[in-house]
Amino acid sequence: MNSENSETYINHPTWGLLYRICMVDDQQDLFSTLYAQRLFFLVANDIKGIKFQSIGRTEARMLLENRLRTLRRSGQSQEYELLQSVFQRTFQ
Repeated sequence: MNSENSETYINHPTWGLLYRICMVDDQQDLFSTLYAQRLFFLVANDIKGIKFQSIGRTEARMLLENRLRTLRRSGQSQEYELLQSVFQRTFQ
């Protein structure tokens, strides 16, 4: 689940198919519902299995903005451009 350019989908038991927006940290990724992009989840995958934490749109936006800053500071321009496009489609 940690590659920036790969499309990753997982199935939520209630909300159905979710797609990965971006990595948040080494332990978590940000996902959203596939079609409406109105529900957001922090997803952690560990020894105990996959854990979903529902978060609000404002928190999801903040996490994505933080990831964009990290990519920009580290000079990962290709990943930054891809994620910037996702940001614009999702939040603007």
